[in-house]
Amino acid sequence: MSRPAVRVLRLGAVPYAEALRVQERCVAAARAARGPAAQPGPGAARSGPAALPGPPAESVVLSEPARPVYTWGLRGAPGAAAAAALRARGAALVAARRGGHITFHGPGQLLAFPVLDLRRRRLPLRSYVAGLEALVLRLCRRLGLGTARALPPPFTGVWMGDSKLCAIGVHCGNHITSHGLALNCCTDLSWFDHIVPCGLEGKGVTSLSHELGQHVAVSHVLEPFLDSFQEVFDCTLVSSEDPGD
Repeated sequence: MSRPAVRVLRLGAVPYAEALRVQERCVAAARAARGPAAQPGPGAARSGPAALPGPPAESVVLSEPARPVYTWGLRGAPGAAAAAALRARGAALVAARRGGHITFHGPGQLLAFPVLDLRRRRLPLRSYVAGLEALVLRLCRRLGLGTARALPPPFTGVWMGDSKLCAIGVHCGNHITSHGLALNCCTDLSWFDHIVPCGLEGKGVTSLSHELGQHVAVSHVLEPFLDSFQEVFDCTLVSSEDPGD
């Protein structure tokens, strides 16, 4: 049986808001691809040729935030004074429809927003989150970071010691996922000093560049990341320029 196809949209360095817009178009396309739920009743006439297969219903949106931005999910919105202080440092603030507390996104970070149909995949949400962790762990092993690890619930993400390397925050509506993960490649980690990342007191943050002792750009990890994605989610990746093509 052939593996399902998943479209890959590589946006490059774009504003965080643009990545969100593309993601929402992918979510709409995934919902539309399900088609009407109703099936013809007994004795109903069937006419016309069989429908041709359309574009892949699932997608993964890859981007690098072009400018600094702090985002938060269902919890952890900054108060008025804290928000003003963050804006004064030159960062935008965005409330996101995902789980998790406040975190930072910016240049040098890989954002991956998989738009997958968990109902079709018969995949529970917790198993999906574990899959995101597994693919980043595979990527780390490919890069020589064999000590990277995932922690047991309620923690999420991928860690080096007590420092988070990759944050995960997802949304799932009608069994279709959005948002996803943020992997620090060569991120300026000082931006995290002004918040409690992901609401975790006493924990740090790190990056691939810091752990490997060399500059690791987002572009350097895209191919091994996609290789790991295909393996974990058992799919074939297809390049695409538009979520509706």
